[in-house]
Amino acid sequence: MPTESRPSVVVLPTPSLKGRGSAAAVAHRFERDQREAFDDGWGTLDQQVAEEPLPPATQVIEENARRVLSSNQSPDISFDRSINPYRGCEHGCIYCFARPTHSYLNLSPGLDFETRIIAKLNAPERLRHELAARSYQPSSLVIGTATDAYQPVERRLGLTRQIIEVLAEAQHPFSVVTKSSGIERDLDLIAPMAAQGLVSVYLSVTTLDNGLARILEPRAAAPARRLRTIRALADAGVPVGVSVSPVIPFINEPELERILEAAAEAGARSAFSIPLRLPWEVNPLFQDWLQRHFPDRAERVMARVRDMRGGRDNDPRFGSRFTGEGLWAELLSARLRRAAAKLGLSQERRPVQLALFRPPHKPSVQASLF
Repeated sequence: MPTESRPSVVVLPTPSLKGRGSAAAVAHRFERDQREAFDDGWGTLDQQVAEEPLPPATQVIEENARRVLSSNQSPDISFDRSINPYRGCEHGCIYCFARPTHSYLNLSPGLDFETRIIAKLNAPERLRHELAARSYQPSSLVIGTATDAYQPVERRLGLTRQIIEVLAEAQHPFSVVTKSSGIERDLDLIAPMAAQGLVSVYLSVTTLDNGLARILEPRAAAPARRLRTIRALADAGVPVGVSVSPVIPFINEPELERILEAAAEAGARSAFSIPLRLPWEVNPLFQDWLQRHFPDRAERVMARVRDMRGGRDNDPRFGSRFTGEGLWAELLSARLRRAAAKLGLSQERRPVQLALFRPPHKPSVQASLF
């Protein structure tokens, strides 16, 4: 008796979503179940491939944090404390090392990281409380180490500006790392602090190619706009540097010297770069992105990444995770040093001015009643 034939299961490709870096809400490492779209034999495959998926809207989830200052325990990071008013980032950078943090929220490091943004509404209030504690000692502080503090939702909520207002009152030194022109809004606060040696800013410029920027960092400021922000900061007397990070072999790596030159011309005083890192779920997300946008060189890119990471896709070890190892990593470092020296860009960390710190006032209970 003939057996019934069953259609073979075919995994659907993941078409790109306009304005988003990742193409799907990939499962995170704590999930027990994984789901895949497949052809059920009724034309599903052809239909879904033909249909252009709708880009998901961004959802802002409000929360109140118990603490906002995070202490750094890593020996290869130059700052002591950090503050991130947002979790997740709408910029959608496919390479973002912070994507896996959404897994702890039972959310996808893929689309959820870009579309479900956690806003710590009480961050300015908690910062004031922590800085005013008797036991607090000032130290180097960076805003936006995990996700960009000037991502689009900041225009509406203004949490980063309120944080800087508290730091200005306390005369507390800080640095900002961003790829957004939104920081220009706060120059009225930043410039006076910079004049006292309390502020430095780093603009992330990964490419000068608008086409590459649109798929690599789909909702971040255009490259030319970031260079104008460097100029605006420099003209206001703010020490500004450029971060060419991450350096992705055969993608933005050929632009390294040109990016440094453009940043120096715009007014940058310092520079640093970090080779591509692929921790946890960033690895499959990035490799999917490579296959969608650069299938002709995907294997070459990953082969070079493994050359720098001891034969693995990622190397999490302290001391090498931010530099890589081997001949190709050494070549990248040498190119950066040579270009920086030629352009007068420092690679040294700017000294932190701690002597001016004064604890901010705590709002009184009576005042809070009115």
